[in-house]
Amino acid sequence: MRQPKVYLVDLEAVDTRYTGQWQTHIPALLKENNIDVQVISGPKNIPSATTPGAFLNFGGTNIYKAVQVEQMGRLFTSGSISPNDHFLFTDAWHPGIINLKYMSELLKTPIKIHALWHAGSYDPADFLGRLIGNAPWVRHAEKSFFYAIDHNYFATDFHINMFFENLLNDETLDNPWKDEDFQNLLESKKIIQSGWPMEYLKDVINKDCTSSNPWDLPLSKRDLILFPHRIAPEKQVEIFRDLATHMPEYEWIVCQDKRLTKKEYHQLLNQSKIVFSANLQETLGISCYEALCVGSVPMVPDRLSYTEMYSDTFKYPSEWTQDWNSYVANRDKLIAHIKDTMTKFNEGKLTTEIAAGETVLGHVFFSANKLIENILA
Repeated sequence: MRQPKVYLVDLEAVDTRYTGQWQTHIPALLKENNIDVQVISGPKNIPSATTPGAFLNFGGTNIYKAVQVEQMGRLFTSGSISPNDHFLFTDAWHPGIINLKYMSELLKTPIKIHALWHAGSYDPADFLGRLIGNAPWVRHAEKSFFYAIDHNYFATDFHINMFFENLLNDETLDNPWKDEDFQNLLESKKIIQSGWPMEYLKDVINKDCTSSNPWDLPLSKRDLILFPHRIAPEKQVEIFRDLATHMPEYEWIVCQDKRLTKKEYHQLLNQSKIVFSANLQETLGISCYEALCVGSVPMVPDRLSYTEMYSDTFKYPSEWTQDWNSYVANRDKLIAHIKDTMTKFNEGKLTTEIAAGETVLGHVFFSANKLIENILA
């Protein structure tokens, strides 16, 4: 019998997001660890423009996933799948997980399913939570995915706790889960906190910000504050735009207003001093880590995944931007905080904190070490 193989069921590439980089990086990462990998991708010619307020195309993503399901079916019917092979889904919200479990059980070919959870209806501020809410069909679907998956990966403890409380331990259960049930999920590795496979990120940013022309001057910092998030209700861009009117001495840019390529975004990020968030939904937050990678300050509310990820230097009180009314009531405090942070940055007083933050986040939240270790185990 051959050694177990990992079938990588990838995400469709979106130019403005990390998914295109994952299509290259994750197979290479698995191969570097002597893992035999075969990629299961969907078609390239699908509608790719993201649905407004989301990070994928609601129709196109289902075309992509349907083709992946067909490929998995053909692998089983051709006898290519061996017992103890692994399937790694880079997005756990994939109907093909149920199809895969169906084939594995009925064809008596035991496999291991790994999947990364990004978001779902259990997060009331995510687009699924906002548009679909707690409709029975979506909650049961997400629970089915969870139980079909052998190892469920989450980037942060905040995400794990929200998933458990809002989905697994919801109020409709006849017998609510106990603390020991949650611990059993962790100990059995049914739930795993693992950083995302983004070890490449700083190198990509550095490459994007370095000119091949030796006569070009390096990009320099300016009094620039960025809003790098998508424009959606849970990101509260209106707070950022209002702040800009009160501090015209700084340059304020909403990145999605500029329709930037990934390289152009990285170059703009490299010139910024502050990256601002008033997010009401965040289970990781790649753009704020990118800020640290270029020596900028991530300014985040003390809530969501930010609480466990960032030191006090980078956090402001959550109530300052909990909603629009809270923001208006605390606007003067936030303005004073931004000005103080800009002054400290210009005086070089935040350099050590920025470097330390990048190191810690890179090791804990943006490294696939735990994921790789679990597959090898």
